Amino acid sequence: MIRPATPGDVPAILSLIRELAEYEKAAHEVRATEEDLRAALFGDRPAVFAHIAEADGEIAGFVLWFLTFSTWRGTHGIHMEDLYVRPRHRGGGLGLALMGELGRICAERGYQRLEWAVLDWNEPSIGFYEKLGAVRQDEWLTYRLTDEPLRRLAGRAR
Repeated sequence: MIRPATPGDVPAILSLIRELAEYEKAAHEVRATEEDLRAALFGDRPAVFAHIAEADGEIAGFVLWFLTFSTWRGTHGIHMEDLYVRPRHRGGGLGLALMGELGRICAERGYQRLEWAVLDWNEPSIGFYEKLGAVRQDEWLTYRLTDEPLRRLAGRAR
């Protein structure tokens, strides 16, 4: 079963985020708290959204996403920030169901893009996405500012 996340799901979502970070060899980078997630997902003006996959009466996975905008298409799209299904629940279609829910939202709302990033070594995920018909965007490079470089940039603002 796929459903929108509720405030009561926040502890499980944080647990899933930590499991995903462990899998991606980046557990040390997780700084999010339950309070952070509650505010982002369920505050006055949420800008990020989550759906939950349930199996056998437990939370088995999640997808977390936010809106983007394409100036070329003139419409919104979805950026999938995280998709994770616990290992014991993989192979049963939950990942496909979570992706399908994002596809349904795009179709229902007229969004023309569903985009995400995947680590170059994550062959199981790459294979999964390519089976869906996803196309790798090799010509685009992803950049990121965090921590001190981001603070330095903010200090340059007038």
